[in-house]
This record gives sequence, C-alpha cells and structure tokens, in this order.
Amino acid sequence: MKKLENKVVIITGGSGSIGKTTAKLLLEEGAKVMLVDLSEETLKTTVQELNSEHVHYCVADVSKSKEVEHYIQATVHQFGKIDVFFNNAGIEGVVKPITEYPEDVFDHVISVNVKGIWLGNKYALPQMNDGGSIILTSSVAGILGFANLSAYVTSKHAVVGIMKTTAVEAAPRKIRVNSVHPAPVNNRMMRSIEEGASPGHGEAVKEQFEASIPLGRYAEPIEIAQLVLFLASDDSQYITGTMQVIDGGMCSS
Repeated sequence: MKKLENKVVIITGGSGSIGKTTAKLLLEEGAKVMLVDLSEETLKTTVQELNSEHVHYCVADVSKSKEVEHYIQATVHQFGKIDVFFNNAGIEGVVKPITEYPEDVFDHVISVNVKGIWLGNKYALPQMNDGGSIILTSSVAGILGFANLSAYVTSKHAVVGIMKTTAVEAAPRKIRVNSVHPAPVNNRMMRSIEEGASPGHGEAVKEQFEASIPLGRYAEPIEIAQLVLFLASDDSQYITGTMQVIDGGMCSS
C-alpha cells in the first residue's frame, strides 16, 4: 500500500522547487494535493507538469488571513478533509548587513515567513483530521546565524517557536508538528542569495557555501521531499515537536 493512500495534503509555496518536487513524490504515494502560491500562472504550469487528476491549486497570499482561510476552505470543498499540511511558503529577502537592511523588506520577510506560517497553523488545525501531520519549513538559518541575512535568519528561528508551541497544543488530537531544516538547496532561492552576496560572482559564493558543508554539496529538492514524506506518513507517528535537520553535516561543522 502506498504511504499516503487517500490522504489530503496542502502544500504552500506549491510552485517553488521544494513544493513542486514534494507534490510529485506525495502524489506518487497516493496523496491528493492542493497547491497554494501567489501566482496563478506558475501554479497552472506546475499542475500541468504534475499531470495528475489528484492535484488542484488555490491562489493565495499566505500572509493574509482571509486568503489563508480561503485556501483551507477550498481544500475541504475540493477533497472533503485535510490530513497533512506542508506549511512551506517562504521568501529570502535581500542580502545586506543589519545596519543597511531595508525595514520594509524586513517587514515583508517576517510577514510571509512568520505570520504566514502562524496563520496557516491557526486555520488548518481546526479543519485537520486527528492523527494528521503538520510540517513547517525552516532552515539551517533557523539554527545558525548568517551575516547579511538578518530577516531570513530571524524568521526561520521564529518558525521553531511556532512549531514547538503548535506541537504541544495539537498533541491531544495526535496531530504531529515538526520543522525541517535544510542546508542550502540547489534552487532559485539560493541563486538569489548567492548573487545578492556578491553580484556577478554567484558561483564563487556557492563554492564557499559548499565548502562549509561536510558532505561537500547543496541539498537537492527531492531529498527535502523525501524527509517531508517520512514526516507526513505513519512512519513518523511518534515524532512531534522536533527539528529535523537535513544539512549534509553543516550544523555540526
């Protein structure tokens, strides 16, 4: 039997590399998936690429409570229930020292990466089946400090606080809540951070990041997706309130 047979999953940030790759894997394991993101165009493209009758999409800004309520209700209307919530949407902001960091960008990063996670949990929990699973995307930046990424680092640390609190509150219903903490992932976000760190020299920045990872490379989106599948499935039924680090040894070095 497939690991997520007939389970209903919401994935925010659904058209990004991690969201899309996770959706593909979960669909293969029998899930029905609702993708949530800002751009209808990219969502339509993602759904076409996934090519499954069991995937649908909802356009929403995760930092707006009415729009979060909308994607939760749209999922229940489409599929009848919610079993798994991959609360994944996030943005990187800009790469600047804290003394030069634009306040409006800081506010936007916090709004998406912190308030968006908080609102997602707030509105998903009442609609979720008992025994379900919530997975929040944090980062090694939710464990370590990185120069010139103050908003992103702050936001990813805050995700841990939301995770631990929600895990305790949801435990009586046997809903598990965990966070995933990837090292740099080989995707658009890291290209943006690399270029922001040293315009025109992104590849050199990538090499520096890789040198700080004992396994010597970035994570691939499928590796994050495989961890999410584990946390979404009954294989992890006694795991809650944990920080699941997937970093090639970065936090140990």
